[in-house]
Amino acid sequence: MFRWGMKQTLKYQVHQYKNNGYNIVLDVNSGAVHVVDDVVYDVLALYEQCFKMCGGQDLLQELVLRLKDKYPQEEIAEAYGELMQLKEAGQLFTTDAYEDVIFDFKNRQTVVKALCLHIAHDCNLACRYCFAEEGEYHGRRALMSYEVGRAALDFLIANSGSRRNLEVDFFGGEPTLNLEVVKRLVAYGRQQEKLHNKNFRFTLTTNGVLLNEEIMEFANREMANVVLSIDGRKEVNDHMRPFRSGAGSYDLIVPKFQRFADSRNQQRYYVRGTFTRHNLDFSKDVLHLADLGFTQISVEPVVAQETDDYAIRKEDLPQLFAEYDALAKEMIRREKEGRGFQFFHFMIDLEGGPCVAKRLSGCGSGTEYLAVTPWGDLYPCHQFVGNEKFLMGNVTEGVTNTQTRELFSGCNVYAKEKCRDCFARFYCSGGCAANAYNFHGDIHETYEIGCELQKKRVECAIMIKAALEEQAAESDK
Repeated sequence: MFRWGMKQTLKYQVHQYKNNGYNIVLDVNSGAVHVVDDVVYDVLALYEQCFKMCGGQDLLQELVLRLKDKYPQEEIAEAYGELMQLKEAGQLFTTDAYEDVIFDFKNRQTVVKALCLHIAHDCNLACRYCFAEEGEYHGRRALMSYEVGRAALDFLIANSGSRRNLEVDFFGGEPTLNLEVVKRLVAYGRQQEKLHNKNFRFTLTTNGVLLNEEIMEFANREMANVVLSIDGRKEVNDHMRPFRSGAGSYDLIVPKFQRFADSRNQQRYYVRGTFTRHNLDFSKDVLHLADLGFTQISVEPVVAQETDDYAIRKEDLPQLFAEYDALAKEMIRREKEGRGFQFFHFMIDLEGGPCVAKRLSGCGSGTEYLAVTPWGDLYPCHQFVGNEKFLMGNVTEGVTNTQTRELFSGCNVYAKEKCRDCFARFYCSGGCAANAYNFHGDIHETYEIGCELQKKRVECAIMIKAALEEQAAESDK
């Protein structure tokens, strides 16, 4: 990756890399992606250095001088011409369109779009890596009452402005421990959306222990999405996601999850797992889930302190990079064979992509997205629940801690020094604020291991797009 200025006021950023036999060039500011041959790749790699040396004068001659032993002069000239054409087309060497308007962005009027309802601060599993301490969130076990949940929905409607589509996640702990309240709140939401011209999109996250036909039928009728928690292979899942007795959960949940996914026509769900230092070969867990018939899969790296034996460490990164590469290649192969599946971290839109707000600030925690405890307290997101420093108010009185809201509203890729020059900043949007705070005590910092893994995932995702487009082009011939 390199960054330079042809004028003092203009900044350009290009990221180039090789993956699975593809030479890939990403123009960071425009999002344009190019798959190029070796000569174009090498000319681009020397462009900055040569420009600085000759001040932009006789640049082509300087490039020819550097590469004449590797390529014929006419090929170098042709490659240089291609780069200039991309520049003229606004697909290379583009300026940053967002940095100059970041002040206006920070001061934009925001509305609440989504709530994470902690419907149950309790759980029937004892997952070893759980940040919520078996659902207690550093506090006490509790179930949300219907009255608190109703007040939360009223709060969301009242603070959503003109936005019509509203998101509500039923979260825990384990939400099915409080299923009747979930059902009543969905019914209340359906009543209110007609009165206020709103549309609630509900999500249910479950470990599957209590999952039955009744719950599946209800979820298929009312839930826009379901998240099914499983870590992969039996030995991996049962080690990290046991019952309090120590017994594993795999054999109980797998057949239920398979039925559930099939009942939703393999849509509007994903199985979500966590990999740790105990299964650095996590690609095998992803493929295991695919072999079980799941087509929507997310397996994410654990976030833990180095003192935890399962925590991922910097020395693990090379192995994890190789795992992502191997997984990407296998996904391409399976797609070609008609056995493709979606992997959450490789899903990337190179055409439209996220809106500007999403690109700059990510999930919107603390402003557009809030978490609600069983007793109605408001926090920036589920990972801050229990930290009184970040208590923002309650569903009855609303947001009273406006200082915290302002803190999060100013959290964006330009407020984080380590993000400003990162090629992946518009894809990760600065990363997770909770992870940054937990590791550095500052939401404007970054979680380094998470950053490195995110950059690798972006590279793999772009490579997959390139490979699949190549396959499509070949099949059309």
